[in-house]
Amino acid sequence: MYRDSIKQLIDWKLDKGKKPLVFYGARQVGKTYLIQEFGKREYPKVVYINFERAEEMRDIFQRDLDPKRLITAFEFYSGLKITPEDTLIILDEIQAAPRGITSLKYFCEEARAYHIIAAGSLLGINIHPDESFPVGKVDMLTLYPMSFYEFLLAMGEENGLARILREKHFDLMPVFAEKFKEYLKYYFYVGGMPEAVAVFAENRDWKKSRAIQNKILKNYRNDFSKHAPKDILPRINMVWDSIPAQLAKQNKKFIYGVLKEGARAKEFEVAIQWLTDAGLLHKIHAITKPASPLVSYQDFSAFKLYHNDLGLLGAMSKLKAKILVEGDSIFEEFKGAQTEQYVFQQLLLKEDISINYYPFDNGRYELDFIIDNEDGDLIPVEVKAGENLQAPSFKVYCERHNPHTALKTSLTNYKPESWMTNLPLYAINTL
Repeated sequence: MYRDSIKQLIDWKLDKGKKPLVFYGARQVGKTYLIQEFGKREYPKVVYINFERAEEMRDIFQRDLDPKRLITAFEFYSGLKITPEDTLIILDEIQAAPRGITSLKYFCEEARAYHIIAAGSLLGINIHPDESFPVGKVDMLTLYPMSFYEFLLAMGEENGLARILREKHFDLMPVFAEKFKEYLKYYFYVGGMPEAVAVFAENRDWKKSRAIQNKILKNYRNDFSKHAPKDILPRINMVWDSIPAQLAKQNKKFIYGVLKEGARAKEFEVAIQWLTDAGLLHKIHAITKPASPLVSYQDFSAFKLYHNDLGLLGAMSKLKAKILVEGDSIFEEFKGAQTEQYVFQQLLLKEDISINYYPFDNGRYELDFIIDNEDGDLIPVEVKAGENLQAPSFKVYCERHNPHTALKTSLTNYKPESWMTNLPLYAINTL
């Protein structure tokens, strides 16, 4: 299946100043498939080492970190002669090899001609004791679950709906609006985990897709038990299990009291950090003032937690497949939790923006999202789960601040107005 990130991998290959690449991403988002596919397409030779499986290679970095010795060891393991420029070296699940991450520093400094990608599912939380991350010595790329655009491609819409979005044919979107909404419903249920998408694309089997989602959720929980410190494991499970309830609230700010009565931040901060470092949850902060750069005005005590994937969120929430045929109710189910999660996931793919939210007037109003781009423009984004376009917070904000760009995203058709633009939910990726 096509993934947009392959463009970034090709850009990395062509960059004359490139460093070893660290490829992040939560478990089962498709990292291994993508980098192997990239290697097949772009290189005559690929050396692939998975350190979770190749136990005999795990201690290869313990003796020393001399790149010449390591390249020789990689050659013996793979049976291939490694030559710079035409060989891709993939070090998968590198967190399983002590000092593996550290070795990238020396490849950068002493053997930069080699093309090396180090990938892992738990790199954010599984660095070994006394091992430091080689800051400034590596390039970094993160893979997320499949976007709605990538989902359309997987469903065979390369020259249909996907092309309309890719080429931004806003005039044609109303013509195909019902078809777009049909596929959007599918995406809300299936989500973006590649295995679940592949099964659904093949035979439209809802039950098999849900079974895969449940298997992934089980694997995640096994990761908690295997990799998390034992003293915070119960709190990790409590935070994880609370996400559907947190996002189903009208006010989606994370509330510790949902976890247990009298819960306090200091009890759960480390658990939340573990889940976000693992890429399973994403935190966005409230801002105290709509000014650029937004990160300078973040309130670290007020935040929302979003799931890694809306399909997995639906599985945790026991979202029923039958709701797909009940009009547009899926978009409003759980007080629009799935819809807001969907929009967040598509925004997250835009690497040049900062995503926040903005409560103001002592909590009377709240913008769902406020983002700033690389030019410093502040863009308010209002999410409407249905076709009811009443949005008082959004309107008040726009009247006060007169933003250059303001977006409302809903099920209604594309409609630019003098003070804002309504962008259909299925076209949010065109932002």
